[in-house]
Amino acid sequence: MTHNPVLSLDQAQFVPHDAAAREALLAAAAEVRECYRVLVKGGLNVVGEVLRGEGTFFQMQHYPADDVYDRDTHGQYYYHAHRGGKGEHGHFHTFMRGKGMPPACVAQPYAQPSRAQWPVDAEAISHLIAVSMDAYGYPMGLFACNRWVTGETWYSASDVISMLDGFAIDHAKPSWPVNRWLTALLRLYRPQIEYLLQHRDQVIAQAQAAQPSVDVLEDRQLEITGYLPINVDSWTALLNTSLPQSA
Repeated sequence: MTHNPVLSLDQAQFVPHDAAAREALLAAAAEVRECYRVLVKGGLNVVGEVLRGEGTFFQMQHYPADDVYDRDTHGQYYYHAHRGGKGEHGHFHTFMRGKGMPPACVAQPYAQPSRAQWPVDAEAISHLIAVSMDAYGYPMGLFACNRWVTGETWYSASDVISMLDGFAIDHAKPSWPVNRWLTALLRLYRPQIEYLLQHRDQVIAQAQAAQPSVDVLEDRQLEITGYLPINVDSWTALLNTSLPQSA
């Protein structure tokens, strides 16, 4: 199957019409920038903090080695690298585990012949979004991926979107500013993440229709369903210009 995952979209389409919604995104942007401020002040960056003390950086290995998990919110993430090219150093994969999902989601994952191989019930885990990082420790893109990439329990885009509000890493391991940054980044880019998840389902559905005898969720030829380049500064500026000017 031929599929180009890089999406060329006008970021303006993601600006909420509601001023309160834009203000909420700008509050998340302020949190992201505050995390950058304290990291830069110490000569640090997001990626360096995650890799600190982990030894030699190996392709495919999770960093930190045992992932980052919040036992209260049941959000989870790890950093690794394997794709390379086009300026990417590595990427974060973010998840919600079963205990943090809305109850209806846990009970009703996507019906698929390979479901028996998926984590289920309290062990269920859903991939939310991946964040591509450059060599300087700044985010350069967001992407959604096929089920086999992360070994997740597969839920519809609408179910995954319902999990996004619950994602938060509210502790200091491995880095308090990094955990705050990643939590805020997913809030800042909520409109884009929703789009990528809905687009993911469309790509999967089209691929399945084209190959009815194949379990597309396990198709190694389909890895990234959609990649959207991002830039925090330009997105924040766009949100600011969209707010009504005070008299």
